[in-house]
Amino acid sequence: MTVEFVNAISTRPAKKSNISETFRAGIDPAWLKRYARTIDEFGFDYTLVPYHSSGPDQYALAATILAATERLKTVVAVRPNTSFPTVAAQALATLDQLSEGRTIVHIISGSDDAEQQRQGDYLSKTQRYERSTEFIQILRDVWTKKETFSHHGKYYDFDNFGPAFETFSGQSLPVSLGGSSDFAYASGGQQADIFALWGEPLKETKQQIDRVYDEAHKAGRTERIRFWVTFRPVVAETDELAEQKARGIVEAAAKVYGNFGQGATNVGTVRLQEIAKAAEYHEDGVLWTPRAFAGAGGASSLLVGSPETIAKTLVKYVELGADIISLPSLGDIGESIDTGRYIIPLVHEEVARRGIDLDAAWEPAALAS
Repeated sequence: MTVEFVNAISTRPAKKSNISETFRAGIDPAWLKRYARTIDEFGFDYTLVPYHSSGPDQYALAATILAATERLKTVVAVRPNTSFPTVAAQALATLDQLSEGRTIVHIISGSDDAEQQRQGDYLSKTQRYERSTEFIQILRDVWTKKETFSHHGKYYDFDNFGPAFETFSGQSLPVSLGGSSDFAYASGGQQADIFALWGEPLKETKQQIDRVYDEAHKAGRTERIRFWVTFRPVVAETDELAEQKARGIVEAAAKVYGNFGQGATNVGTVRLQEIAKAAEYHEDGVLWTPRAFAGAGGASSLLVGSPETIAKTLVKYVELGADIISLPSLGDIGESIDTGRYIIPLVHEEVARRGIDLDAAWEPAALAS
């Protein structure tokens, strides 16, 4: 299995100061298709299609992206509070059939109570992860059961659904989960094919990977779990030029996100804020977690340097078992092109040169747990 790369879709041209505006704001259809075709052409394997209460419908966006591209896969974010699982399973399988196998799903259990409550979700965090686990079980049943089935669980009840509404392959779609809380590790260890992590230093990333495997072993799972880790790349011809560029990005973003997350309870945000308070620069200065907005989403951690510098650092994460690398440029099409043209090939080349066995890379960490 090779290293794969993820971007995040942009629905209109970017403003560098705002991390989320290019998705949550209005849609420019021509830009959406152009951006999707560009990241497809320049070597990204996936695009995340996010979900937020103030954003567009993720299924409609995914259908548009898939129709505009030939190779790119969509990672469709789904929040269980917004859709009944049998309906979500049908929508996802429909996208997968129409695109001939280019759809996976990322389940958002919800870490922000206020955001969940905007759409009527008043469950506790523990309950939300419990619901996600049940939701995923139903998705897989919808996709694979050959006979009519009923379900009577803690969060969902229905009778006589089916038989299966199949995906393109006839198998379950890959399911991604993420988070940094004990609830997330437990749910991911039990259910995830892919587990998503924010961009933390190598030591902390390994700790999280081991935690997920601990939970997987408790659940009796023996198969490999794939991990994806997210950074915002800031690339230039030299490390010095990249640092200058990064400082400009941080200064602009700090005006919007200054003192971000004070009083935050989201574990991922708190972890990154604590990492930033201890030290802003990590991995020989390549990883920058700016205090100004650490934790403002997974792309608030910057990888700064020349293509060679960034690629060498990314390969270290691959060696830990994080073989899906998310490098969103937050709607900056030029940065997406630079990342695809200069960084992605170098990572592939270095992984091949070192002879890294991705399918076996997780075993030492897993066995040590």
